[in-house]
Amino acid sequence: MPAAVSPERPRSGITRLTGCRLVKGNTLVEEDLWLSSVTGRILRSQEVFYEHQAAPDEVIDLGGRIVSPGFIDVQFNGAFGFDFSQAPQDPVSHRKGLKELNKRLIGTGLTSYLPTITSQKPELYHSALPYLGPSGAARDADEGAESLGAHVEGPFLSPTKNGIHSPEVLQSATSFADLETCYGAHNLPNIKKLTAAPEVGNMTSIIPEVVKHNIIFSIGHTEATYEEASAAVASGAKMITHLFNAMKPLHHRNPGVFGILGHPSTHTPFFGVIADGIHLHPTTVKIAYAAHPEGMILVTDAMSLAGLPDGTYNWTNGESIVKKGSNLTLDGTDKIAGGCATLLDCVNNFLNWSNASIPEAVRAVTITPAKMLGLEGVKGSLEADADADLLVLSEEVDAEGKRLLVDQVWKFGRLVHERS
Repeated sequence: MPAAVSPERPRSGITRLTGCRLVKGNTLVEEDLWLSSVTGRILRSQEVFYEHQAAPDEVIDLGGRIVSPGFIDVQFNGAFGFDFSQAPQDPVSHRKGLKELNKRLIGTGLTSYLPTITSQKPELYHSALPYLGPSGAARDADEGAESLGAHVEGPFLSPTKNGIHSPEVLQSATSFADLETCYGAHNLPNIKKLTAAPEVGNMTSIIPEVVKHNIIFSIGHTEATYEEASAAVASGAKMITHLFNAMKPLHHRNPGVFGILGHPSTHTPFFGVIADGIHLHPTTVKIAYAAHPEGMILVTDAMSLAGLPDGTYNWTNGESIVKKGSNLTLDGTDKIAGGCATLLDCVNNFLNWSNASIPEAVRAVTITPAKMLGLEGVKGSLEADADADLLVLSEEVDAEGKRLLVDQVWKFGRLVHERS
């Protein structure tokens, strides 16, 4: 329970969480955590208490529960009916819908994400990207989940590994100018990550220019051989988009994209894994994790249908998607059409499929994506000076295994969601 606050003492904006186990590295550490809603950051507790003699407004005993950094999803297409790949019809209603989505996402434990646009015509990128750049500058906890910049998944993909991406909109780039034309040169600061097939057109030679513009290059939807994928990494590719999905399978004489996880650790890319129980077999996820545990990032690839009832829904480019439970398929086919699991679902699945500890599983949605995004020490961390985005988690064990539950969500040092 919060401690009583003297009415005479001015409020400091400081909260002290006690009786908790903090996710730090690969261990759970019994330690208090001090937060500031004024700066929105985690405080250096001894400095605050002893040097500045600042007292907290509240001391909250969490009764031994786990405190984790807020979850980060680097491949997220939408949810609750909001689709980032839809052209805004009206600026006011579009911003309102985006704000409503961000507030609903907080309840799932998602505090930061990359809004993802799938392969579209240039005019869609031009109209949608202005709304999807980094959104946390105001540090307003009431805004809910925070965009860290857009992820453009396509349209520079292999036409034979397009998945549900419409072949009619796919392109082949010969120079960086083709990317500027497609996305709009003025929109490049809003883009954090680009997924493309390195073997299509001159994309591998374009990767250094992509990196110069502070955009992360991710290999995906690709027919790349091991040699072509290795060349892409040497040129600056930093990640693999949904490993195993929409790429050549592992072959004993050509390991393909998966093979680059065998590179020396200093040159091994990060990789996304959709651990929803549909996109990949549990053993496949374990093999990927064993190959490069420091690089695994759990992603949802969630579509706008996440959180909606089962049924058939219109999708972009005049196609339809069928939702049955957690399974999404392109209407009339057996092609997987993205996901609708939450990131917490993926963490819990991974916990039960592997021998990973809770801190190791949580790393795949906190510190590891933060490192990939170049935000280490800012997001995905409980260290001093990091943004105070965090979750209070409880544990349950039943016949189906163990799982984590999100009890509280804090954003920029403020409690913004509490489970009933």
